[in-house]
Amino acid sequence: MRVQIDTGRCMGHGRCYDLAPDLFGEDDEGYGKVLGDGTVPPEQQDQARLAAANCPERAIELTEES
Repeated sequence: MRVQIDTGRCMGHGRCYDLAPDLFGEDDEGYGKVLGDGTVPPEQQDQARLAAANCPERAIELTEES
């Protein structure tokens, strides 16, 4: 799985980095950002899904890799 944030949609609520702090952080203005290269380890995929489901703007995009 890979994760990314649509910066045009993100409003900086911070739910992503509150719910999945190993995957997301905040930039200098408080907006969410993906930590690392966006690859989500198997043991953190539930956190990624939780963060995506709780983003009010639906700015988190998950891509399942085969």
